[in-house]
Amino acid sequence: MPDGEARFAELDRIAARADALGDPHSGLDARFALVEAYLLHGERWRLADPVRRCVATVDRAPQLLTERPGDAELLRRHQRYAVEAAIGTPRVGLDQARALLDDLARRAGERTGLVAQLRCRLADHLGDEPTARRRYDDWAATEPDPTAGCPGCLPARRAELLAGWGDDAAALAALHPVLDGAVDCTDSPERALAVALLPWLRTGEAERAGQAHLRSYRRHRRERGAFPYLAAHLRFCALAGHPARGLDILAEQLPRLDHPHDDLSAMEFAAAGALVCALAAEAGPTGRRVRRPAHGSRPAAEMDVETLGTDLLALATGLAGSFDARNGTGHQSGRIASWLAERPLATPVPLPDDETGDPPEPTPFAPAADELAPLSLSMIIAVLDRRGDVYAVDAGGVVVGRWNEAVIQFRQVGQRGEILHARVVAARRLPAGRLTEAYEFCNAWNHDRLLPKAYVHDLGEGELVLAGDVTTDLEHGVAPAQLGVLVDAAVATGVAYADAVAALP
Repeated sequence: MPDGEARFAELDRIAARADALGDPHSGLDARFALVEAYLLHGERWRLADPVRRCVATVDRAPQLLTERPGDAELLRRHQRYAVEAAIGTPRVGLDQARALLDDLARRAGERTGLVAQLRCRLADHLGDEPTARRRYDDWAATEPDPTAGCPGCLPARRAELLAGWGDDAAALAALHPVLDGAVDCTDSPERALAVALLPWLRTGEAERAGQAHLRSYRRHRRERGAFPYLAAHLRFCALAGHPARGLDILAEQLPRLDHPHDDLSAMEFAAAGALVCALAAEAGPTGRRVRRPAHGSRPAAEMDVETLGTDLLALATGLAGSFDARNGTGHQSGRIASWLAERPLATPVPLPDDETGDPPEPTPFAPAADELAPLSLSMIIAVLDRRGDVYAVDAGGVVVGRWNEAVIQFRQVGQRGEILHARVVAARRLPAGRLTEAYEFCNAWNHDRLLPKAYVHDLGEGELVLAGDVTTDLEHGVAPAQLGVLVDAAVATGVAYADAVAALP
């Protein structure tokens, strides 16, 4: 089935039916699939319930993990995702997050790096700095854990915590392995540069901060998974004396606020944006207006800086209040208030080759043909341009084209947009009365061929859609030449599939 609510509901129904039939194997498979579907669709806040039910299933039938050892690691990974999602949204109860984390500690061990990291981050989120620091020390003393996320991202994650506690020197020291080129990570060094912006600015290395901002924003401005880093760029512009540049970035990135990574990053982006607006207004009337696109019931509007700042402030403080109501603390509201009280640290920081404060040229990150880089929309488009294909890109960043009898979509999915998902839909549709025949065709295709994975979708309107998909995990990056091979293969196999559908009697 296509991504979306209908697929979520069907997977949930299958899992419940498996429970009723006493089939824990199928129930676990269905809920693993539901967790993956939520992750692919950007619905991370919904992970807690299916993960909790997976844990309950395994407790009732521990032989499941004995029979399939890989599922034990997968379950730990999903538990991590669920705890991280709870930190990122007030829509998950704190007791749920703690219960998932306690169970993870029971399975993986309290002293593991994964558990220590999550306990540190949760304590920091709640404003319990003494506990967070103790857990940080435990975490720093452990070996990297594959289920704890990318090892190359750990220095930046630790530096974020240290900078938040005011330890700028320690934060920059934690980033040394990345900044010195000793870390192999597809998010580096741009993530580390974004984390280092304010520590460098506060420790007197303003010129280095300016260079880091320009370099990292050139990449973060377009990457779907980079939304959480945008608040750092906005705060840099505010505190480095460049509110006009901050407004340019805010205007460019404002549409992404309607589809944020999570509620925490939305809160931070809105607070940083409100700070930029306040400083721009304090600098004097500019007559600047920023277009905010329509979303849901909100109409599109051309907003003056003061009005936009008021709206962003309301969003940031509202989300902070929701977090604090859930957490039983005032930490997030206090943190946002401290951000809004910040003022430029010195005279405007010179920006290399950018003395006027205008944004850099919108040149997307373009690696060499054999250089690994995080998957991006610009890379997908570059491959199709080299092929000479005709395509369109919708507002959600989905690339759509038609090749003979095949309509093919390319999109980025996953937490950081690291998964390439190609979906092919055959132009020919079959009458609903041929459902059994359509299933037989797809089963035969899946038996005889590796790609694409074929399936039938009943529209409920008397017609059947025959579709297929190919999913490739590129967590560790992809070279442009390699991406070209993947796109070529997706188009070739997609066309062959659609032609086979067209050839049915």
